[in-house]
Amino acid sequence: MSFSHNYVSLAGNLTRDPELRTTNSSNAVANFSIAVNHRYRDRDGNTKDEPAFIDCETWGRQAETVAQYLQKGSPAFIEGRLKFDSWEDKDGKRQSRLRVVANRVQFLGSGRPDGDGDSPASNADSDAPRPRARDRSNDLGAAFDEGDPPF
Repeated sequence: MSFSHNYVSLAGNLTRDPELRTTNSSNAVANFSIAVNHRYRDRDGNTKDEPAFIDCETWGRQAETVAQYLQKGSPAFIEGRLKFDSWEDKDGKRQSRLRVVANRVQFLGSGRPDGDGDSPASNADSDAPRPRARDRSNDLGAAFDEGDPPF
């Protein structure tokens, strides 16, 4: 019997601004990277950090929203699947990478990561339209406060 389950959930901070592009068939796609950290104690009791940098992509309206409201340093919770890409570079050398195709990106912070509040997502006096809050009463993460990461 074979069993397979391809699901990833990550909470971290964007390492660069999202890059939004449109495919030939007019589909929006946003590419970005996040940093996650594993903190542990070594044998001597010293705290060590083990960061990981993960490439991500998302599609459609969500890609447009990610590009509009997230930037380098923004905290986000990502749910999706792993995708393996392989290709040959200009020199004929085999290249590959593993990335996350996000089907859900939840913004964990409000406004800009530096906290100055000038972005439309955080400025209460702004005339820019804000995305409406989604009814999360049926979500798996409904037990968590909006500001708390679900781990």
